[in-house]
Amino acid sequence: MKVFKFGGASVKDADSVRNVVNVLNLYSEDKIAVVVSAMGKMTNALERLLHAYYYATGKIDEEFYNIKEYHMGITSALFPDVKSEIYTDLDNIFTLFKTRLTIPTSDNYDYEYDQIVSLGEIISSRILSAYLNSTGIENLWIDARSIIRTDNTYRDARIDWDKTVELVNDSMKFHKERIYITQGFIGSTAENITTTLGREGSDFSAAILAYSLEAEKVAIWKDVPGVLNADPKYFDDTIKLEQLSYHDAIELAYYGASVIHPKTIKPLQNKKIPLWVKSFLHPRERGTIIQNDKVELQIASFIFKMNQVLITIHARDFSFIAEQNLGDIFHELSRLRVRINVMQNTALSFSICVDWDDRRIPELIKSLETDYMIKYNKGLELVTIRHYDQETIDRVTVNKEVLLEEKTRNTVQMVMRDIDKVME
Repeated sequence: MKVFKFGGASVKDADSVRNVVNVLNLYSEDKIAVVVSAMGKMTNALERLLHAYYYATGKIDEEFYNIKEYHMGITSALFPDVKSEIYTDLDNIFTLFKTRLTIPTSDNYDYEYDQIVSLGEIISSRILSAYLNSTGIENLWIDARSIIRTDNTYRDARIDWDKTVELVNDSMKFHKERIYITQGFIGSTAENITTTLGREGSDFSAAILAYSLEAEKVAIWKDVPGVLNADPKYFDDTIKLEQLSYHDAIELAYYGASVIHPKTIKPLQNKKIPLWVKSFLHPRERGTIIQNDKVELQIASFIFKMNQVLITIHARDFSFIAEQNLGDIFHELSRLRVRINVMQNTALSFSICVDWDDRRIPELIKSLETDYMIKYNKGLELVTIRHYDQETIDRVTVNKEVLLEEKTRNTVQMVMRDIDKVME
């Protein structure tokens, strides 16, 4: 059994969906579990719809219409016959979806997030499954919520591994179908309440299936030739990494490399399952393999995280920031599920760099201001360089003011802002 994951870019329009057929035809003799993400930037669109719904902005109908029209446009290009069953399936999904939006919201934003944003994967997988069947690639559509068992930590659900392994095997391993289509990013509780596994969590879904099935390999299909040493949005002369150890892959993912979800590697490492990152545009090319290799990566790798906020916390009486203070601070970070990207401690202050979140960060700052003096800067960027030297540091700090820097033997992290913004 192989596990393939197709992300949003690989199913963003009708031509992209057709290309998935081309990729699968290269593996016509293999048994494959296919994990698919929401189409294109649909998760962002669903988040906008959620915002309109939860905060009653009056834009529910507009956002819903845009989402439905996007999917129906792709469907009509793939299925000229309007009597195709996919139209009935989608009509049922969108009817139930629209009804859901008339129900008053609960007080739990994260719960509402999971019930609404999860629909992107359900719809995309329905369309892909139907199209594969129409081209002669018979497949079995499986609802990931029936096989990925989680707790009720909404937006970042934790896996019940024993139950998930049992359910996955019952649904896939012991059946005769060659191709299975399911969704990334989503699961459900024992009470059948939908949960999600964290933003960009479809990679993790593929790893969960591979672990459960003891798969031969996992392939993540991207619009890049493999794992690059920097994001091509920021660097022109990127280098493709031919192979990575699990250790280096975990390090890169932890620091924010967008090509792999941070939780993906560990389940694969536990079963020594190789992970390939390959191009869906050039599927015959080798890509990058991540496996149990002891060779350490020596090429400098650059990871950029934008929209950062640097929060500096001082005791009000200018006393030391001691263990009790840190305990209070970490309690609030844990309560609000805010992940630290980099931190620095001095005698009188504690600084953290985190992703900006319109809901969680203002609440974090408000809660900490009860006992501490807080200063913060928004709109920053965090650059992490693995296997750095001074030349690589100089390369990324041109016209930048460095607000915080942390160095270890192999890694440097710098929180920066444009000098032009400082002068404004």
